[in-house]
Amino acid sequence: MLYLVPTPIGNLGDITLRAIEVLKAADVIACEDTRHSLRLLNSLEIRKMLVSYHEHNEARRTAELIERLRAGETVAVITDAGMPGISDPGHRLLRACIAEGIAYTVLPGPSAVLTALVGSGFPAESFYYGGFLPVKSGQREREITHAIQRDETSVFFESPHRLQKTLDVCARLCPERVVCVARELTKTFEEYRIGTGAELGTHYTAHPAKGEIVFLMRAKTKEERAGGGGAAGDGGSRVEWLQR
Repeated sequence: MLYLVPTPIGNLGDITLRAIEVLKAADVIACEDTRHSLRLLNSLEIRKMLVSYHEHNEARRTAELIERLRAGETVAVITDAGMPGISDPGHRLLRACIAEGIAYTVLPGPSAVLTALVGSGFPAESFYYGGFLPVKSGQREREITHAIQRDETSVFFESPHRLQKTLDVCARLCPERVVCVARELTKTFEEYRIGTGAELGTHYTAHPAKGEIVFLMRAKTKEERAGGGGAAGDGGSRVEWLQR
């Protein structure tokens, strides 16, 4: 049987009891980066066979893991952080299991996308997740333009080295729309910073961002959907704070 096992996105205490049980019972653990995962597994006193499973060997390794599953072995897939299959390896192997009729399950657990969505305070009844924002400026601007036009909150991963460019685009294209930078989630210096693109751009110019970032754009307000513009934040108020 195949298990997709989410791992902590920062705080190691977020590993679930069931995840630990599955990792202890697995015959082999497929890891995005075996060196990175070994630190987690050592902290849990788990000693298992590890194989690398990442974007550069995913096709070949999937075939090998399917053979192990056919032979009756238990395979667990983990990534460096969060849920396998969400902008990380895991989807191809799961699809192969569906095609082969091999049993699988996905464990619930840490997810930077959902953590940031809830922590932003933005509407979460429906949302769009777009993975990493494009590196090329033209493609990035198109993606942000689409986000501006959506009626749902938009969620992306972003590099700290490109964050300022993203905020500059937001300040130019949607100066009143509120965005959120959720940074270093569950870690010591966790931060949720909320405001317009210009406001956050000013902050991060003075205090360059570091670490892993989730970037969110609030959904349109009712006024904006009706074509009446809309305030900078819900009820005309804007919040900005540090979680820790």
